[in-house]
Amino acid sequence: MTNEELQSLIADTCRHPPGSVDRQRGLTKLYRLIVKSGKLWRESTPYYEEVWQQTWLYFCLNLCEAATAKEKYNPDRSSVTTWLNFYLKQRLKDTAIKVKQEQNRTVSSSERLDDDDSLGFLDTFAAPPDISPMLQATREWAETDPNRELQGLHVRGRKDVTCQLLILRRLPPKTSWEELSAELGLPVSTLSSFYQRSCLPQLRKFGESEGYL
Repeated sequence: MTNEELQSLIADTCRHPPGSVDRQRGLTKLYRLIVKSGKLWRESTPYYEEVWQQTWLYFCLNLCEAATAKEKYNPDRSSVTTWLNFYLKQRLKDTAIKVKQEQNRTVSSSERLDDDDSLGFLDTFAAPPDISPMLQATREWAETDPNRELQGLHVRGRKDVTCQLLILRRLPPKTSWEELSAELGLPVSTLSSFYQRSCLPQLRKFGESEGYL
């Protein structure tokens, strides 16, 4: 697909209101085309997938309207892949710095990267009015836990520390890992590791089913 055809698809996608089925279909088609183009920046870092998911959420929120950015995508300034890659590289750079800082911390030699910079979907975004329906839908899903999957996933030996609890506490406005550690009596590394391994896949699956990712 040429850049002109891609811009035409973007224009058509943006004609539909946020959250509509037609908007989500357009975003999904754009996702497939961008990935298929081979122009997306890639690197072999362990946090690439999570940062890419953050980047794609940024794309969905700011392609047609400026929900979390100062301004929406401007086709007169760059191609959509250039715009997307710029944000992706910045987030990767920021995350690399965070990883280095965590490695240099003396609080605990085993403490790993806080999920603040490795979560896809909603975790790193504030909650402006523009995206409150998305956050509300996610919160309702976690609270109702329709398939009882979130309540069934818990830290070993602590049935009270479930994915349902952690997802709800990490949604904006989120509780820090340090606060949760003190409250629950578990190390930050234990909570963070469990969250990444067991809870993130559930959150990601919900995001994909709703067309957010």
